[in-house]
Amino acid sequence: MRLVHGDYDRETEYSDDPVQVATRWEHLGAPLIHVVDLDGAKAGQPVNHDLMATICRAVAVPVEVSGGLRSIGAIRAAFAYGATRVQLGSAAVANPDLVRTAIAEFPAGMVVSIDARDGEVRTDGWLQGSGVRALELAKAMAEAGVARIMFTDIGRDGTLAEPNFEALAELVRALPIPVVASGGVARIEHLLKLASIGCEGAIVGKALYEGAFRLDEAIAAVSR
Repeated sequence: MRLVHGDYDRETEYSDDPVQVATRWEHLGAPLIHVVDLDGAKAGQPVNHDLMATICRAVAVPVEVSGGLRSIGAIRAAFAYGATRVQLGSAAVANPDLVRTAIAEFPAGMVVSIDARDGEVRTDGWLQGSGVRALELAKAMAEAGVARIMFTDIGRDGTLAEPNFEALAELVRALPIPVVASGGVARIEHLLKLASIGCEGAIVGKALYEGAFRLDEAIAAVSR
């Protein structure tokens, strides 16, 4: 399922079998599977725990999970069922002590997702404003020791417009840790530009589901 601009009333369901979708992307060469518990993100706690665990068991490539992970117990459970990376979003704003505790236990596996609209970080499934600026939060999380940052411009997410290259370049310049782009990728050229500005990688969803380009073509292009 994909949202547009993070709007739960504008969702598109591409399959009723997420496990089959994950294995298909693995077979097509995906180096990592990124899975979001959208129900969990909205509820503030994991909702699709069993499904996320099944996806982790079904594929051999690393799986990054997110959505509603706001306690150390939920984070430990995610790593226990096989997640390679666990992503925190709202918790980075509401509970920075949790982030530091998680980093101490899982230093290589923690990712902070910064989801912003007009530069302001949004929380609780992108439904709430925080009053915190994206760059400010990113710097604080880097200082706390998080392994990497994923940045989503909510205004671009699910639109196939283009990523917010300016904001991403600013983050890359300012941070000593890798930055992963999310939202707005529509063409292979977008991936090449993200690589050129220094992003470690990109989360691509709608462009692949709707056939804007093929995964093998994209991987070949950015590998050259």
